[in-house]
Amino acid sequence: MSDKADPNPYTLRPADGGSADVLRDVELELSKRWPENKLEPSLDRIEALMDILGQPQRSFPSIHITGTNGKTSTARMVEQLLNTFELRTGRYTSPHVESVTERITLDGAPISPERFAEVYRDIEPYVRMVDEREPVAMSFFEVLTGMAYAAFADAPVDVGVIEVGMGGSWDATNVIDAAVAVITPISLDHTDKLGETTGEIAVEKSGIIKSGAVAVVAQQQLDAAQTILRRAVEVDATVAREGMEFGVIRREVAIGGQLVTLRGLGGEEYTDVFLPLHGAHQAQNAALALAAVEAFFGVGGARGGQLDADKVRQAFSGVASPGRLEVVRRSPTIVLDAAHNPDGAHATVAAIGESFGFTRLVGVIGTSGDKDVAGLLEAFEPILAEVVITQNSTHRAMDADALAVLAVEIFGEDRVQVEPRLDDAIAAAVTLAEEDGDLGGAGVLVTGSVITVGEARLLLGRK
Repeated sequence: MSDKADPNPYTLRPADGGSADVLRDVELELSKRWPENKLEPSLDRIEALMDILGQPQRSFPSIHITGTNGKTSTARMVEQLLNTFELRTGRYTSPHVESVTERITLDGAPISPERFAEVYRDIEPYVRMVDEREPVAMSFFEVLTGMAYAAFADAPVDVGVIEVGMGGSWDATNVIDAAVAVITPISLDHTDKLGETTGEIAVEKSGIIKSGAVAVVAQQQLDAAQTILRRAVEVDATVAREGMEFGVIRREVAIGGQLVTLRGLGGEEYTDVFLPLHGAHQAQNAALALAAVEAFFGVGGARGGQLDADKVRQAFSGVASPGRLEVVRRSPTIVLDAAHNPDGAHATVAAIGESFGFTRLVGVIGTSGDKDVAGLLEAFEPILAEVVITQNSTHRAMDADALAVLAVEIFGEDRVQVEPRLDDAIAAAVTLAEEDGDLGGAGVLVTGSVITVGEARLLLGRK
């Protein structure tokens, strides 16, 4: 295979002052490497880098998170819980919403642009050594993973919260030996790389379950559940299943989010937990996060017990997940949501119906070309009066005209407008939403891609 890179799809967002120049130089170098959607499935390169760096990923215990949807939100909740229990955390997630520095966070805050550049320069000579040895040079994601592990070891952190980039078994993050593995719901995504059924995809995802670990598993389709359980048996891991060992007991819509009751691994209930996020899927993510942290602390099983309930409530009340049903403006209401596959779209549709009283909702949709775009559009069709088709600024974006052809098939020509520039698309959607004069019930949903949502967030001045 050639080691020539496509342009990196996750472009660097502007920083303030001189930080922008420091960060831009690093990003330009990283952009010459293979992007995240171009893969050569192997751990050889990242393992070689870890060997040269002295195994930084083994200097802290980790909670490892995979699945199809909900990984980043779950990681943020795990981080918030651990921080509330006074542990220093390093969180590694992807992709970013606005700035690449979001991917490497310490105690909930992205590392500074200067620190990001410093870590890169520290490991750069060793990355080049690996490049020279291997038939394929290290990818953008592999280098970032190495940077994260080096930064966490240097901090040092008490625990790493690590989100898989894609799959699990051969994902670059999988050089850790995590005591807790979390698997969020598995659905069909990246089928060209991971498999064509949820059972096949689960083979890759379950590869993060290590010997003697605790696997915290969301409710899954049958073939995926069977695959995960087989893996757990093979490596002698303990399995905690949503709906059996832990789960959501009750939930009700509240102003600004929802009020939930969660059952933990010890069988005890955590009542009156306010979660400032919308949708049943976020309550499910909260249950997964709580069970993961309980497992990390050794709660549950024969020991029973529970965590300090007041601290759990405090942690969840402070959770944020940018770009996940995030309200960024009012009159009309503009909501950003990073749903990019049919299952994610269905969860978003359900949450909007439950938590928002829209009388007229207009969609702004810009997707990547390697997704089930038709399935995503079909999921959104029942709740969108009209759609404005657009595209984000990266090479992975689906061409707006090509996307519009699919949209017309699903929505009909009269409900589809095309505005290739995202700023024009948002302005057009606002105009359409205001047509019936009911600003209180009018809304705009920007969705289809994390990248589209991140660029919209910048355009709308969200901090």
